[in-house]
Amino acid sequence: MATTEAEIKEQKAVAMTEEEEQLKVDMKEEVVTKEEKQNGKEEEVVKEDKEEEVKMEVEPSTGVKFPVKVSDGKQLDAMGVRKKRVTLLNVTVYGFGIYGDNDKLTELLKSKFEKAPEQPTKELYETVIDSDVGLMVRLVIVFPGLTMNMVRKNFDEVLGGVLKKLNGAPEDFEVAKRLMGEATDGIKLSSGSVIEITRLPGYTLQTKVKDEVISTVESELLCRAYFHLYLGEDPFDKNAKEKFGASLLSLF
Repeated sequence: MATTEAEIKEQKAVAMTEEEEQLKVDMKEEVVTKEEKQNGKEEEVVKEDKEEEVKMEVEPSTGVKFPVKVSDGKQLDAMGVRKKRVTLLNVTVYGFGIYGDNDKLTELLKSKFEKAPEQPTKELYETVIDSDVGLMVRLVIVFPGLTMNMVRKNFDEVLGGVLKKLNGAPEDFEVAKRLMGEATDGIKLSSGSVIEITRLPGYTLQTKVKDEVISTVESELLCRAYFHLYLGEDPFDKNAKEKFGASLLSLF
């Protein structure tokens, strides 16, 4: 049967309507895509803004940058360097930042002292060392080619010396060897690698290497011994200890 002129017009109209509907769908999809891209850009901008908001301080002798505040709220109270004598040279092994839960530190100090001492005292440092208030030392490796085996041997040596002064028992020396936990000796710590050792509530030391938890050790004596390395009578960096002491006085 021959198609009438009216039917042809109707078919064309239907085809045009379908094309218009498809065009509207395509335009909507394009708008949605543009909006998604724009939202993505906005999210990137917000992310960049947040990253820019993290203020950094530079340890001057190494150039290592430390955030003034870390994700759990601890604040940077001092920076310093760890040097090791190799042959006739003092080699800088790492830069470090000491972070504290300053709200808890304020409560601790005000509960122990009626007023702030004029200068940081041995009692002031020992109050912090002996407590279980949150502290963290972030180590940023500077010396190239360092391995976990080298780090482990160094900490075993220096912690052993402090534990002797604190009259540690034989079992305490074995506990100290767990500080570097399951980290394999083959791990290379290139310049910029980060190790974080944190005192958690309950006199627990947690060690992270390159953001991976490698040990969690509960020992009050080990906690005290570890922070003696930075805040005790013979610290790794006396200037860093003094800066931390000044930060403590500012909390009163």
